[in-house]
Amino acid sequence: MTEAARPKLLIVEDDEGLQRQLRWAYEDYEVLAATTRAQAIDILRAEEPAVVTLDLGLPPDPDGTTEGFAALAEILALKPDTKVIVASGHGARESAMRAIADGAWDFYQKPVDIDELGLIVKRAFHVHALESENARLSASIDAGSNVLGGMITGAPEMLKVTRTIERVANADVSVMLLGASGTGKELLARGVHGASGRAKGAFIAINCAAIPETLLESELFGHEKGAFTGAVKTTQGKIELAHGGTLFLDEVGDIPLPLQVKLLRFLQERVIERIGGRAPIPVDTRIVCATHQNLDEMTANGSFREDLYYRLAEIVVRIPSLAERPGDAVLLARHFLTKFAGDMNPAVKGFSPDALNAIDSWSWPGNVRELENRIKRAVIMADGKLVTAMDLDLPRTDGAEQGAEIINLRAVRDTADRVAIRRAIARTEGNISNAAKLLGISRPTLYDLIKQHGLQV
Repeated sequence: MTEAARPKLLIVEDDEGLQRQLRWAYEDYEVLAATTRAQAIDILRAEEPAVVTLDLGLPPDPDGTTEGFAALAEILALKPDTKVIVASGHGARESAMRAIADGAWDFYQKPVDIDELGLIVKRAFHVHALESENARLSASIDAGSNVLGGMITGAPEMLKVTRTIERVANADVSVMLLGASGTGKELLARGVHGASGRAKGAFIAINCAAIPETLLESELFGHEKGAFTGAVKTTQGKIELAHGGTLFLDEVGDIPLPLQVKLLRFLQERVIERIGGRAPIPVDTRIVCATHQNLDEMTANGSFREDLYYRLAEIVVRIPSLAERPGDAVLLARHFLTKFAGDMNPAVKGFSPDALNAIDSWSWPGNVRELENRIKRAVIMADGKLVTAMDLDLPRTDGAEQGAEIINLRAVRDTADRVAIRRAIARTEGNISNAAKLLGISRPTLYDLIKQHGLQV
């Protein structure tokens, strides 16, 4: 077994003779040694050993246990998954009971039995490896399946949106998605449908702004044969086609007022009448709608019915823009590059550092749709294996004005930390070691910051 592959064991022991004896006994491990609490913590930060043997009698209290228990607390606070095995000759039973209560994994009593201690250490490494593998598998499962509808995101702001939608998906209520153009409203609407009990039914989408007013009523409600010139056969509308499923009304703010009345009646009575028809038709269709317009202003000025708004907005979900999701631009850019490169330019394999900087610093006013189009163009234009900033054709920004409205220094620092960490994790594709190097800090420090700011890897 090579030195690099050997598990790391930290021995915290102020008796240098015993240190040498333990080093000799643990030839299967990379042994690190410390004689004080400060040395132990420095080694823990730098080397991240999985297992620590800790003598509770450390200087400046070698005849007591105060310093040893302080070291135990600090080790577990810094790296909670560390397996700490404590040793003491001072009131061994009481010390062992307290150490286990404080989070130690196991204990042994001095004088040391090397063979017995070796078995304890070997078992500790085995358990640590199992726990690490379980955590890795759980994280990969979460990353692959828990983001609604295949949404690609690492941003807490967007994960909050997807969790909200997951919670309301099975409640048979109307959902309104509010957000700027290009933020992924239809993808989220499909997520509502897919996570609901209607998933086996049809998902029908219609863009109300893209259909002329004279045709929109027929598109929504259908028409009977002969209802108007050109109506050569009876045609079902989108509401009826979505029976048992979900109808997504995109840009619902563009529905004209006369048609709003008819839509309101459907939402109240759950029946429709086709154009030219008289018989009411019961329809079981769930409505999910979206708009980039300010419906509060529209209801105030009378261009959108207030009673219809409340029928459609039983659950309102506000979708953050791409600029409000630091790190997501890089994640999405990598996804789009993989998507387009295979067919359009197989030689392209990734982004250059200046391209990643440009993607991170651009505000993306057109949101995900703009990003997708920009990456598609860059893949086509790229001459080498890496897409460059020049291929992206993005203006350079230094972000100096961002956060200018924040005056409190602590708030500025916290905001900067969160943005930098999320971007580093995105750029390194979730590799914590590489992200820490990119940020110029140790892995334990990065873990501490992730926990402190409530970020998700």
